[in-house]
Amino acid sequence: MRALFTDFYQLSMMQGYFFSKPKEVAVFDMYFRKAPSGGAYAILCGINEVIEYIQELKFSPDDIAYLKKSGYFKDEFLEYLKSFKFSGEIYAIDEGSIVFAHEPLIRVRANILEAQLIETAILNTVNFQTLIATKASRVCESAKNASVMEFGLRRAQGRSAGLYGAKAAFVGGCIGTSNVEAAAKFNLPALGTHSHSWVQSFDSELESFRAYAKMYPNATLLLVDTYDVLNSGLPNAITVFKELRDKGHEPLGIRIDSGDLEYLTKEARKMLDDAGFKDAKITASNDLDEYAIEHLYQSGAKIDSYGVGTKLITSQDSPSLGGVYKLSGVERNSKVEPKIKISNDPRKINNPGLKQVFRFYDKDTHKALADVICLDGESFENLESLEIFHPLYTYKRYKLQNFYTKKLLKPLFENGKFVGEKKSVKDIAQTTKSEKQSMWSEYLRNVKPPTYKVDLSQKLWDIRENLLTKHRS
Repeated sequence: MRALFTDFYQLSMMQGYFFSKPKEVAVFDMYFRKAPSGGAYAILCGINEVIEYIQELKFSPDDIAYLKKSGYFKDEFLEYLKSFKFSGEIYAIDEGSIVFAHEPLIRVRANILEAQLIETAILNTVNFQTLIATKASRVCESAKNASVMEFGLRRAQGRSAGLYGAKAAFVGGCIGTSNVEAAAKFNLPALGTHSHSWVQSFDSELESFRAYAKMYPNATLLLVDTYDVLNSGLPNAITVFKELRDKGHEPLGIRIDSGDLEYLTKEARKMLDDAGFKDAKITASNDLDEYAIEHLYQSGAKIDSYGVGTKLITSQDSPSLGGVYKLSGVERNSKVEPKIKISNDPRKINNPGLKQVFRFYDKDTHKALADVICLDGESFENLESLEIFHPLYTYKRYKLQNFYTKKLLKPLFENGKFVGEKKSVKDIAQTTKSEKQSMWSEYLRNVKPPTYKVDLSQKLWDIRENLLTKHRS
């Protein structure tokens, strides 16, 4: 029931538009007002699923019957829904891109009935996946050269969250997932070894380790904290590792899932090295997030990889992304008439008109300098310099020089037909990796990052100010 994947008021507004302005064309922007977890950026994720939603969007006979039964909708409107399909235009920033507050991530230009209906599904899809991709990026940033595995399925808020959360976590930088369904659907590495119950089910820890090594001699990674890491788990693991080596196999390593990870991993590293297993890896888990991992890194813990679950898949410290979908214009005589929503909170005032976003890069370092939101059709090519200014605090100005630009919003649908590019999840993750390399490190840090410059072009700022003045008078 994909067409019913919406809020009721979208349908009630659609019916109102159907009888009052059925041919109106409107422009909507999807954006967020504040980056999650106190960070400076977000990783855009969920565009592939938006594409699928638009392509499959229709009202089934069962949908029509349900709406008719409600008694709220008129027969003429229900008849229209029978042949409904999206016929408008959608632009979006590439999935996996680094994005910032107030930038249009998705731009919709369509008949107002169509544009209104798709709001809820777009927000639901992009808000969640962007949130989890961003959290994963933050976790991986703290892990430095250690790898991160997504282990969150059992704590995810439902199957869908586990599935698409695993996808988003991979986009954000994780190397794989414990979620087999996600691994199969998105062609990701499926990762995991055994739990404490495996060890407990045998008469002894050593017996359990031997049984596991016999089953997986070339992929032996043993969980050593069921009873006592240093006095039982490690000695038993080393015994089994020696037996494996005698048979021509090398162990992968150990996992520690509880206790003082800093102390235990340091001691484990010494014991493994002294036993001749310097290449054996140490994996740590146990309710980790970017802050715990940053502390472990700073304290010199000997960890090669992390398994991160609950706090990643739920983005526990910032459990929602405040993405919104706002009307920014209506078409009059083939031209877009800008529209604005005004609030006492400056962050809630939207930017009017049909817009585009440009990213400016330094020609020498190829690092991003600033983004400029402008009117569609504006260009910054062949400029030797450009002075930009803060949209609210206009005295804050910065002169861009020696730059080149990239246009961020790209067409996905034109006249209802898909014209974009749907990338594999692995390719999207590569986009994220490249994007992070193009950013100065201070914008990526997890604690008190500076604010990246996102400004308005002079033309867009003038329109915004004129509308504010008009509605104040």
